[in-house]
Amino acid sequence: MTAPRDKAREDAHFKVMRLIERDPHMSQRELASELGISLGATNYMLRELVEMGLIKLARFREAQDKRRYAYVLTPGGVAAKSTIARRFLARKRAEYVALKQEIDELGAELERGAKE
Repeated sequence: MTAPRDKAREDAHFKVMRLIERDPHMSQRELASELGISLGATNYMLRELVEMGLIKLARFREAQDKRRYAYVLTPGGVAAKSTIARRFLARKRAEYVALKQEIDELGAELERGAKE
């Protein structure tokens, strides 16, 4: 995954898998709200993860509304989430280092400007 678009997709998949692992009974609306994306985009992403074999659908046995599903990470999904988590963390650390450097440089510029 080298293209920014691929990284963004992987990050989105990772966030969905984290939310599903935390609460398999979240509705698509709840997932969409948590992710800050549309319901249609959430549906598309869930279908994509199902096709990839990373999550599966399970019906609620105890639910009143039998249309409700639980989303469950498959064993492959758990492994993929772990791999993606490592890449996600590495990217976020690199972003942090770059942002910290930029903040330090800007702070130094402002201090020099205030002294002049």
